[in-house]
Amino acid sequence: MLAIIAPGQGSQTPGMLNSWIENPELKALIESWSQAIDLDLLHLGTSADADEIKDTANAQPLIVATSLLGAHALGVSNFAVTSGHSVGELAAAALSGAISSNDALSLVRARGVEMAKAAAASPAGMSAVLGGDRSEVLATLAALNLVAANDNGAGQIVAAGDLAALAELAENPPASARVRALAVAGAFHTSYMQPAVQPLRDKATTIATHQMQIDVISNKDGVIIKDGAEVLTRIVNQIANPVRWDLCMESMKSIGVTGVIELPPAGTLVGLLKRAATEIEAFALKSVDDLPAAREFAERHL
Repeated sequence: MLAIIAPGQGSQTPGMLNSWIENPELKALIESWSQAIDLDLLHLGTSADADEIKDTANAQPLIVATSLLGAHALGVSNFAVTSGHSVGELAAAALSGAISSNDALSLVRARGVEMAKAAAASPAGMSAVLGGDRSEVLATLAALNLVAANDNGAGQIVAAGDLAALAELAENPPASARVRALAVAGAFHTSYMQPAVQPLRDKATTIATHQMQIDVISNKDGVIIKDGAEVLTRIVNQIANPVRWDLCMESMKSIGVTGVIELPPAGTLVGLLKRAATEIEAFALKSVDDLPAAREFAERHL
């Protein structure tokens, strides 16, 4: 059983579209999406520096576009289930058939803009807490008024909130844990993002949902969703609520997924799967050069 998954914010790297746009068809697709959402994705994915693509309004549509481009190039349609981490849920929604790729990009463009506004209004950040006892990590975060915004499993919890509190966390981490600041410009999936929810809810009313061809595992609780309208509603509500990627991986295991392909910009989710779900084989689709091996991997797990 094959799952195809999409990464979230923080996975972006400068030049991540370079190998993909060597293909004229893929370059034309990126150019058409750029025009549709009034954002130069080609520039962002080739010549923009790390600071420019860290900007939430740029990072989110760039990541989703790169994932959808990779899925288009891969050309595998008869997989069993899909999921995405945070903003990756927009790519998963398009892969499932719940919404169109163009609507996913239109929504993620608005999502990035609104979340950037919310982040600017209340400066905050996110840091990964790696290792340590889970209960002790959660207690430390609570004591610092930080939120476990991403519960990623595999001994990784992402703390979000006030920058001074995150600095204190880094200086005094829980026992046996280390803290790494993330390349994001806000406290996503917390109450800091509440101002972005209603504008996105309004935007979602303009988007048509469709009968799904592929099931989606939801970030909210790891539940498998089969209704396009519910997928869209959950994506909007998730903006200000924690991501439970640990439960998404548990769902993959429980339904018998044997292989997972992570779409570009790939790597982070494969790393989590290799630590938390060793029985599932995982493949990171990072560049055009990986396509032949990715297709062979897919054939073994379909």
